[in-house]
Amino acid sequence: MRESKVETYLHEKVVAAGGWTYKFVSPGRANVPDRIVIWPLPACFPIRADVHFVETKATGVGVRAGQKREHVRLEDWGCVVLVIDTKRKVDAYVKRNRT
Repeated sequence: MRESKVETYLHEKVVAAGGWTYKFVSPGRANVPDRIVIWPLPACFPIRADVHFVETKATGVGVRAGQKREHVRLEDWGCVVLVIDTKRKVDAYVKRNRT
């Protein structure tokens, strides 16, 4: 499956489940993940949203070395970074995080 199809499917499923995604483009910084996914949390939580960085890939295609370095950098700062390459993985991700 093409990366664009996985990315579109991710956006549609996250929105349908009550979250939102933003296309992530960072001028001057290569290899950033494709999407920022935001899941709202209940008002009783001290923070109001759960934010994830998601790299979408064509099915079976791994991340490039530069992308892996950027993912590690974000993870070292405490960010959640995921790589998703199939609709099935999108469905599992949404099921785990839906509001």
